[in-house]
Amino acid sequence: MENLWNDLVRQFTKTFITDNRWKVFLTGFQNTLLITVIAALIGILIGTVVSVVHYFAVESGRKPGSGRWILVALDRVLAFYVSLMRGTPLAIQLTIMAFIIMAGFPNKLAVCCAAFGINSGAYVSEVIRGGIQSVDRGQSEAGLSLGLTSLMTMQMIVLPQAVKNILPALCNEGIAVLKETSIVGLIAVVDLTRASDLVRSRTLSPYFPLISVAIVYYFLVAGLSALVSRLERHLRHEK
Repeated sequence: MENLWNDLVRQFTKTFITDNRWKVFLTGFQNTLLITVIAALIGILIGTVVSVVHYFAVESGRKPGSGRWILVALDRVLAFYVSLMRGTPLAIQLTIMAFIIMAGFPNKLAVCCAAFGINSGAYVSEVIRGGIQSVDRGQSEAGLSLGLTSLMTMQMIVLPQAVKNILPALCNEGIAVLKETSIVGLIAVVDLTRASDLVRSRTLSPYFPLISVAIVYYFLVAGLSALVSRLERHLRHEK
């Protein structure tokens, strides 16, 4: 037992203390959180735009007008975007963004945020679309009868109710983004997973670097999942 303890201490020291290797993990942790937060916000923004355009494109079909075809065409373009993002691997999207679309861009963190945000937007759009459809149509009709424009009705009446219904699902999408950031090492960005690879290559010992990173991911996801569960209970009580 004493030998096992001594070995664990030696492995811990070699992984985190020697040459200040804990700083590599700290950098990876910070980058992981930064990419997750920014990508999630970009995804929510894109997803909202896509779902709102789809809503107005469908509504325009009930009320033919001069601007109808513009909305329909834009909706079809955005539908293709959603299909493309959902139908191709995120790793391929990330490398295309890094080595083709944003090739030569100096800030690889920004490249990651853009790639993950654009990908997340496709999934968030489906979540928000479902939330908008869950709002009773009479709500929007009531807003229009009060003299609000369609855009004001969407902004002030429909979206707030939709967001309340889908907030847990949006949080779960954020958790998915957090776990997906583990592939950013493909373009040499140091996240938690990449940090473990760098330290492992120096210590030639995979146990502590990999297990430590797995534990950090677990507690991050478990903490966020607990917040989502608490949020769901709170929303149920409000209803």
